[in-house]
Amino acid sequence: PFSTSVIAAPAAAEAPDALVKRISADVIDTVKADKDIQAGNRAKIMDLVNSKILPHVDAEKMTAQAAGPFWRQATPEQQKRLSEEFRTLLVYTYSGALSQIKNETVEFKPMRSSPQDTDVEVRSQVNVTRGEPITLNYRLSKGNQGWKIYDINVLGAWLVETYKGTFKAEINKSGIDGLINRLAERNRQLASKPLKAPK
Repeated sequence: PFSTSVIAAPAAAEAPDALVKRISADVIDTVKADKDIQAGNRAKIMDLVNSKILPHVDAEKMTAQAAGPFWRQATPEQQKRLSEEFRTLLVYTYSGALSQIKNETVEFKPMRSSPQDTDVEVRSQVNVTRGEPITLNYRLSKGNQGWKIYDINVLGAWLVETYKGTFKAEINKSGIDGLINRLAERNRQLASKPLKAPK
């Protein structure tokens, strides 16, 4: 027990903006250094997302927020399956974005928060070679495992808000299982498509 608490301490103590900066730098440096990833190698990109991003994402909280009141109506098994499918969808979303990285740089905005906060927003923008900078903001909450990301804002739209309407419509139409099946089908479609469009 003593050794695990020592190992876990630095992660829990890391400030949320420092955590997001570290993940961003790590991911972008990995992409820029790997020609296979730049060429759209699915296995390598998925591995990058799974190893460097997902450990810092609270997929269950993200799914619960997107499902809203319906989350409490779901059985533990349905909650587990829904979280897994939504998490997989996030992997594809991230992977598609990462496959497009070229010479972008990420600029972080000053974070407005106090030390006792347990829910914060970290704001950044991705500066692209041509065109307008891309907004990329993160919502994080602090739990027993330290800070975890539970929502992402790309181009002004929060991911959880974006999916709330879809989740609600699908659950009203065909129940929680219907939503799980819909997400599973979407993930199967994404699995069969190349991450990058051929040039």
